Amino acid sequence: MSFSQLGLSAKVLAAIEAAGYKQPTPIQEQAIPHVLARRDVLGIAQTGTGKTAAFVLPMLTQLEQGRARARMPRTLILEPTRELAAQVAENFEKYGKNSKLNVALIIGGVSFDDQDAKLLRGVDVLIATPGRLLDHFERGRLLLSACELLIIDEADRMLDMGFIPDIERIGKLVPFTRQTLFFTATMPPEIQRIADTFLHNPVRVEVSRPATAAATITQLLCHTGRDPHEKRETLRRLIRGAENFKNAIIFCNRKREVALLHKSLVRHKFNAVALHGDLDQSARTAALDAFRKGEAKLLIASDVAARGLDIPDVSHVFNFDVPHHADDYVHRIGRTGRAGKLGTAITIVAPADSKSVAAIEKLTNMTIPWMEKSATVATEGDAPVEARPPREERSRGEHRRDRTPQPRRQHPDPARAPRSRPQRDHDEPDMSHLPAFLLRPVSIKA
Repeated sequence: MSFSQLGLSAKVLAAIEAAGYKQPTPIQEQAIPHVLARRDVLGIAQTGTGKTAAFVLPMLTQLEQGRARARMPRTLILEPTRELAAQVAENFEKYGKNSKLNVALIIGGVSFDDQDAKLLRGVDVLIATPGRLLDHFERGRLLLSACELLIIDEADRMLDMGFIPDIERIGKLVPFTRQTLFFTATMPPEIQRIADTFLHNPVRVEVSRPATAAATITQLLCHTGRDPHEKRETLRRLIRGAENFKNAIIFCNRKREVALLHKSLVRHKFNAVALHGDLDQSARTAALDAFRKGEAKLLIASDVAARGLDIPDVSHVFNFDVPHHADDYVHRIGRTGRAGKLGTAITIVAPADSKSVAAIEKLTNMTIPWMEKSATVATEGDAPVEARPPREERSRGEHRRDRTPQPRRQHPDPARAPRSRPQRDHDEPDMSHLPAFLLRPVSIKA
């Protein structure tokens, strides 16, 4: 099936052809006709399958009719992070270049006055993070009573990150007759009930089994020790020895670990940038731009970059930390092997990570192979990490005194020599530790 058979407008089809796309992906093929028919849609597909275009393209066709009024957007797209919101705005610029639509990006880290000026001119498409959207609403700068279409992108992440109260409040601010779209990579059963409150008689579009990775990704596990220095050394050896290496995203569980690992890699002459939630918006944008343009070969990131970011042609993903939640593993490795290209995802596993790895294999219903030991041997220029025995063995072996029995020394003055404890029978209780007054005989009167 081609895009021309999906019911899209001529302007949108011309933009798709200019972008070089010939055939829709499965999620686009199945979801776009239902969106154009004004149905609520729950779209489930693995990362890198074109979910963003599955709602952007029909939106552009729908918005060709009508006009936006000041402070009253016609459509609203909610995103969990600033980076995802900016990425969706880029899709509207690419596919909507033939349409005269006003698109506003409402995210944190940007001046309120600049955003307010855009809302005052009238907005056809409002792309926002929940917190900043509610800030504008509480200031009286925004009305949602004219919203015709509500889209919650990366729905599982939105709900998982604690945005449930904000989303419920926003859902009450938009008209009840709106059209609602949910697009997500995973749909755990515990949030299915919450999704049902936003969707009315939805069409469920599921093009792949939930929580699966693309077949183009080679997944591997690499063993490392408990020591953080050894773990960082293992990562450097993997980067230097990677086959067909072009660039890589390295994921850590904590923002503090992102900063430490970034300093370590830069100190070892790696071209790396960092991305985490504590950075201001300008620093986050600069890091992503440097990585996209190839100016930086390594992007060290927290899970803020794991969901939905479209960074094309990433050859490798390294999980420096095994993710705490198995769902995050699928999203992390989905940054490589996109659009049919081959990719490699390597997870560094410490002894304490066995339960997390088991949860990942259970979720993905596959056994991830371990790398051969020869693949993790230090390459030229790396100082090998010497294997050290466990702490318990070192304390008993390296640091203990030799306990070989030695002959007892004779005291020079036998009269003043301490008396040795008399040998006792094994059945006789040892009372040598008792005070002397407790050992005196006791006379009992009749």
